[in-house]
Amino acid sequence: MILSQLAQFASHTVNSLALFQEGEATVSFSPMGLWDHMGWLARCVAILLFIESIWSLAVMIDRYLYFSAARKQSREFAPKVAGALKDSKLEEAIKIADRNKKSHLAEVVTAGLQEFRASAGAPTDETIASSGRALERAEAIVHAKLKRGLSVLATIGSTAPFVGLFGTVVGILNAFQQIATQKTSGIGAVAGGISEALVTTAFGLLVAIPAVMAFNYFTGRVEAFDVEMDNSSSELIDYFIKQSHKH
Repeated sequence: MILSQLAQFASHTVNSLALFQEGEATVSFSPMGLWDHMGWLARCVAILLFIESIWSLAVMIDRYLYFSAARKQSREFAPKVAGALKDSKLEEAIKIADRNKKSHLAEVVTAGLQEFRASAGAPTDETIASSGRALERAEAIVHAKLKRGLSVLATIGSTAPFVGLFGTVVGILNAFQQIATQKTSGIGAVAGGISEALVTTAFGLLVAIPAVMAFNYFTGRVEAFDVEMDNSSSELIDYFIKQSHKH
């Protein structure tokens, strides 16, 4: 009796190992092998994640180049325009601002200077107030330019894991379907579906993590630029007030 049970157990173990070896032989875990083993729905998920990754990478490169140019030109613009205003050369200050169109500070300061120039050398309280409103409008416009594309990073960072999770659910369902079709519970029956599920999950996280990190980084840069624009606007209003007292 005992010998027969041991023989039966040994036979079951051999069959399980055979199924495991068969699953390893038939399922390839290379990128192309996983792609070939995916169902059409999982492939759609993978393609969608790939598109999101390319889109987020394009936004990252665009924002990095834009912010770098804005920072570089602003560092050159600030001392030059300060020197021109110190010498009361309003037209020269406007020309300097026009030559630094990529600078976020130049865009804001230009709006205030052009509004102030309308006073024709006779600044009044109304002119100063109008210049202040022009500075506020320019700040809002520049802020919108700086934030362009960041909503894409936020959306991709928040949705990519769930898109990958959807692929996981599809992969698990595919695994159970294979079990039902092949009428076996061996590893070979579920290896394809499980690998499909893991790939989409990993891909979703791979897309989401850099997008979230980039969004937080660029948001911090935008906030720093906002502070610089606020300070420049306040200093320019102070300059206008001093000019009005001279007259």
